[in-house]
Amino acid sequence: MPVLQFRQLSDNALFVQFSTTINEQAHYEIQQAITMLQQQPFPGFIELVPSYTNFCVYYDPYIVRTSLPFKPFKTSAEKVQNYIENLLKHPENFPSETGRLIDIPVLYGGEYGPDLNDVARVNGLTPEQVIDIHTSKQYLVYMLGFAPGFPFLGGMDKRIATPRHSTPRLQIAAGSIGIAGEQTGIYPLATPGGWQIIGRTMTPLFLPDKKPPTLLRAGDRVRFVAVKEITSC
Repeated sequence: MPVLQFRQLSDNALFVQFSTTINEQAHYEIQQAITMLQQQPFPGFIELVPSYTNFCVYYDPYIVRTSLPFKPFKTSAEKVQNYIENLLKHPENFPSETGRLIDIPVLYGGEYGPDLNDVARVNGLTPEQVIDIHTSKQYLVYMLGFAPGFPFLGGMDKRIATPRHSTPRLQIAAGSIGIAGEQTGIYPLATPGGWQIIGRTMTPLFLPDKKPPTLLRAGDRVRFVAVKEITSC
């Protein structure tokens, strides 16, 4: 494991930094640490909130203070930090990578991808080349956020990177595939948004009646597959 950086955010939250740059190694280390903490939570543990290069752990300071050994630590945050450091000292016990590869069928362009031609124009490509490039990668799901089930995907080819719209649309259709800078993602619900929309899928990402309620999880990989007509899954 890397040398971690800890910072107390409040009396019930500790920030744990794994890296200062977004990369797959840091992502897997964060996922391993999260799994370990969820499998072996300390007394007073509430939840973990991960990001690209860090996570925040929330806890009940009273339970931490009264349940974990106090000396030589002065605060609940120090006790939680010590617990995390000790837990992660044994990489041989880390869970192995368990991410899945999930194919997402996409109808590109036309009414489903109104910005495809603009993405092509900005990058000096044809729409067909944009589609070929976008479907040639497997994208790592770094995290979910913004809306329930929205995946932040890493690994997009820089040749199709395109800035967001200067004025967001008031509504993006559910299932829309977008590009924002060097990122690509999928809108699970109809929401406002400023991403460049190049296609759409009918594969549902937010599944409120399921456990977990999302199709994708951090650590999964997504492969976009171009189709000629949209069919529901």
